[in-house]
Amino acid sequence: MKVTFLNPPQTNSKYKFLGVVAPSLGIGYMAAVLEQNNIDVDVLDSSALEMSYDELGEEILKRNPDIVSISALTPTMGVALDSADKIKQVKPDTIVVLGGYHPTFEYESVLEEPSVDVVVRGEGEYTFLELVQTIESGGDLKDVEGLAFYDKNDNSLVVTPDRPVIENLDELPFPAFHLFPMDKYRILNITTNVATIITTRGCPMQCSFCSSAALHGHKLRRRSYENVVDEIELRLKLENIDTIAFMDDTFTLNKKFVKDLCAEIKRRNLEFWWGCTSRVDTLDEELLQIMKDAGCITLFIGVESADQQMLEKMNKNITLSKTENAFKLARKVGIRTIASCVIGMPEDTKKSIHQTIDFVKRLNPNYALYSLATPYPGTRFYNETFKKNLIDIGDWSKYTLLDPVLKTIDCSSSELRKIQKRAFLKFYLRPTYLIRQVPQDGLILFKTVLGVSKQILSRQTNGNTDYNKSNVNKGK
Repeated sequence: MKVTFLNPPQTNSKYKFLGVVAPSLGIGYMAAVLEQNNIDVDVLDSSALEMSYDELGEEILKRNPDIVSISALTPTMGVALDSADKIKQVKPDTIVVLGGYHPTFEYESVLEEPSVDVVVRGEGEYTFLELVQTIESGGDLKDVEGLAFYDKNDNSLVVTPDRPVIENLDELPFPAFHLFPMDKYRILNITTNVATIITTRGCPMQCSFCSSAALHGHKLRRRSYENVVDEIELRLKLENIDTIAFMDDTFTLNKKFVKDLCAEIKRRNLEFWWGCTSRVDTLDEELLQIMKDAGCITLFIGVESADQQMLEKMNKNITLSKTENAFKLARKVGIRTIASCVIGMPEDTKKSIHQTIDFVKRLNPNYALYSLATPYPGTRFYNETFKKNLIDIGDWSKYTLLDPVLKTIDCSSSELRKIQKRAFLKFYLRPTYLIRQVPQDGLILFKTVLGVSKQILSRQTNGNTDYNKSNVNKGK
């Protein structure tokens, strides 16, 4: 059989937050597992290739796959389903499979769409492999763990048992990025030589808003540091890259692992820049210095809020003093920081939001992101806000972190839009910030301010309003 993995077109630019278009690690791993098992597979990243739906249809006819697997996040469900419709229109006998965060938790509403045949729930590598092998052999999909579909005989919903997570991540082949249009990826709409790598799955933290832990579980599973550096070394040889972004939920959870990884990078004399995510309670000066010596230049840190009670409601389990100390240490060592915070939580007031905005400025990071609170399906945050009837917008296409979708104590949607816009502009247009940052990051800074401003202004338009099929109000 022939399989095509599809990253659907991104017709609405607001989905490309800050102009970021990156290869899908999930697709890369699944494609690699199929290749390892001698299955004919290719990847069609129609987002990176900026394809229209008609061009997508033409490409599907040209490639002539038996199965098309579409990856979908919550805000991209509309384009994913439109893509499924186009595939069925041009090649009706194609088996269309949807997978990813949103289909995993909203499989019932997804399967209501006639163009979707099967949903892969949870980690997809071995589930998808077994699905393809079962279809090829004429077997029964009811025997494949991790699926949801409608039985064609009696039209009943079939949800097979959950597939256990992959315990030994070293057994997975490296992602098949040779199948991707690597020259088409960019950040801030600038073509970049950045590669993405992940070293862990699962997160032991209990943050209420985390969809990653909802999908991968709270048990941390980690690749060996040797396996990770093997991948780094291979990709440095095969790809024209100079920077690596580690995409783990919290890269610095295990200090020993980070230190071993850094030592191995230096032992092999590998030279590249890299960045990662971190929590403020996992950092100390010794670790930061070791990371910098091994090439770390950027830390993405979740600040979330300057209201300690709000942090406790998020189950973030950090303190403001630890946050201040972490940014102070990073600045001392010379590692750039990105401070990420969330505004518009149900309990947020204008006062608490402005406290957070002022706190971020005092932290003096190199960059700041002000996201609007967004409850993604599968998270405790979503379940709580749904039960309390706090979800104000049921259009999944608005779940972008740029659109207000929740009711808050004393902020209307229009007020939240204005507050977020002012937060971005006040941070990036401060004279002291421009004097400090422009000499080293002039073009990037300009692109950041321009990109953020455009995104925030454009989100007041209707967006992808043709998708209203998987409405939150259905209670799925």
